[in-house]
Amino acid sequence: MSFFPRAPLTALFLALLVLNLTGCANPQVDSSPAPTAPTGTAQELSFESYKPRLKGKAVVEMTINGAPVTIEVDGDQAPITGGNFVDLAQRGVYNGLVFHRVVKSPQPFVAQGGDPKGDGTGGFVDPQTQKPRNIPLEIKLADADPQQKTAPVYGTPLGQQAGYSAPPVALPHRRGAVAMARSQSPNSASSQFYFGLSDDIGFLDGDYAVFGYVTKGMETVDGIKQGDKIESAKVVSGADNLVK
Repeated sequence: MSFFPRAPLTALFLALLVLNLTGCANPQVDSSPAPTAPTGTAQELSFESYKPRLKGKAVVEMTINGAPVTIEVDGDQAPITGGNFVDLAQRGVYNGLVFHRVVKSPQPFVAQGGDPKGDGTGGFVDPQTQKPRNIPLEIKLADADPQQKTAPVYGTPLGQQAGYSAPPVALPHRRGAVAMARSQSPNSASSQFYFGLSDDIGFLDGDYAVFGYVTKGMETVDGIKQGDKIESAKVVSGADNLVK
């Protein structure tokens, strides 16, 4: 079951409201500044053996409404999240699936798809094991020192859902961002993803994992309507960077 902060009526509620498929959760409004997310105390779990993972970049071409949309997937900054997406595209999981949630009013927000059930309640089930695949929340903070690369933080929201200010992340939310949808559980992402439709969605940083950006065809993404289908999704480069 996937959820997002709801496209709001005011800027304040943009940062505070969350929506899931069964109802709304409305956190108490607090006018005091949110604390900054800790970078040294957040639990960092080791997922070095987690597969599939992407080492480097890959490009996925998604055909929507007869037009190609090019997505550059960044496995350097989001190896598990990016690897999951590239693997699902390789498997043909996204072919024929619909965009079940598109929010453009009162302002552009997200276009969400990738659910095999088509209603926002499903995810990928591995045909070999017959078990759902879920991946951990993966947030890579921006490196304060380029000489000292930080590792992603796994399984721990670092943004407003945890009561912090949206932190500086390596892959920020903006128009053209591609990120994983999830339920309230941080480690529940599966196959559902969303396109960011606005530059004004940085409040999602730290709580949802961006894994790449649209590099061509953003006008097609802007035109997505609820019920539109992903005709196909294929890996056009970087497939050798996927470790299964």
